[in-house]
Amino acid sequence: MTTLVVFTVVDVLLLVAGLAFYLYVVGTQLTRIAADLEECSEIVRRILANAEPIMPGLEQINRTGGVVAGALPLLYGMAEGIVAGATYAPEPAGTPRPPAAPASGRRRSRLHETVGYEPVP
Repeated sequence: MTTLVVFTVVDVLLLVAGLAFYLYVVGTQLTRIAADLEECSEIVRRILANAEPIMPGLEQINRTGGVVAGALPLLYGMAEGIVAGATYAPEPAGTPRPPAAPASGRRRSRLHETVGYEPVP
């Protein structure tokens, strides 16, 4: 019966040691979490302090946003009309194309001005 008592005492000691280790690990993790939460709390306080000057202007910002949001359907309709009017429609095949003209009109040489000659208009 002495062996049974010794094994029981050792078993209880191992159980207590395991629980103590578990509580130590959980305690250190909770301490780290508490430190992180404290830091987050400080960051939130700083954000709130930085946002204090903006608060009075929020009503104006929201009002302007409401006006813009109200105008979006009208703008969308106008954009649809522009896109419908500007959509490219290819010419039927076999239609002869006129020669391309320069976009800027007739080109004028400036070489005369560089040598001092000015033609009479």
